Amino acid sequence: MDNFAEQLVKRNETSSDKTRKNALLIVGILLTAALAAFALLQLGAPLRAFVGLILAAASGYGTFFMYRNAYVEYEYAFTNGELDIDKITAKTKRTSMVSTEVKNFTAFGKYDENMKETEDMTLILASDNIASSEYYADFTHAEHGNTRLVFSPDERMLDNIQKFLPAKLRH
Repeated sequence: MDNFAEQLVKRNETSSDKTRKNALLIVGILLTAALAAFALLQLGAPLRAFVGLILAAASGYGTFFMYRNAYVEYEYAFTNGELDIDKITAKTKRTSMVSTEVKNFTAFGKYDENMKETEDMTLILASDNIASSEYYADFTHAEHGNTRLVFSPDERMLDNIQKFLPAKLRH
């Protein structure tokens, strides 16, 4: 029987994320409006007016694109001891973050913000930003070297992970 679990986790925005996102939107709108106004004032010089409109359109699109990409989700897929984590941006773009075998974990448990990472450690954050639900897993990865994964598995995902953990890490 296959052990399979899949989970989608939405990253909760912190207040600084919301502030940054709103500032980006305001600056983007103001820049787009200023470039459009510049283009309209240059109607006597068609080339400058055209360049101004192109820049205004690019600014508007860039603002929209960056604002939309602030929405992030993570997908955890667990299949027979292998944990795959993907980052989904704006509900359209999927990027593989890490794939590892649970049997290779050297440490696993509840994550505490006071935990120290070593200088040679790669930190992969794929959590919902709610400290009470965060877990960590330390392992060696072929591409990332010493790695710490911080993620937010639900009960079903935790049950599947527990089955494949090395004996010394099982609770």
